[in-house]
Amino acid sequence: MKTMKTTSALIAATALFGGVLLFHGGAGQSVADEVTPSSSFRLVANGDEGDCAIRRGAAIQDGLSLLTVAPNCRRLLPGIERAKFWREDEDGTVAFSADGIDPIVTFSVADGDGYESYAPATPLLSLATTDNQVKTADNW
Repeated sequence: MKTMKTTSALIAATALFGGVLLFHGGAGQSVADEVTPSSSFRLVANGDEGDCAIRRGAAIQDGLSLLTVAPNCRRLLPGIERAKFWREDEDGTVAFSADGIDPIVTFSVADGDGYESYAPATPLLSLATTDNQVKTADNW
């Protein structure tokens, strides 16, 4: 009889532990706490000298997503219009590339919920989420 109680307690503990892992993904953070990444951004050059729309698309693989760059972004950084991929590394840096590998521009996490470019060194670009802003013809 004592073995049955011990076995029942062991099964209950295992089920509880398994449920916790299910909802926390085994990583200590609840799946319910995960936030969907922003998809619409405003790219700004040198403190509002110009801006354009950037859209992060569907995820292709871990850290790599499709990218849509508005044609007028070329005014801010010639060549950026070729970017088709958004790559986000574990340290939070983001790179735009034409091939998913070689960056055209690379950003680090900025204060708030945006990014600031560090490569190339000029022009300085900032990337801020616009998911909560009203879409217009200029920013989609």
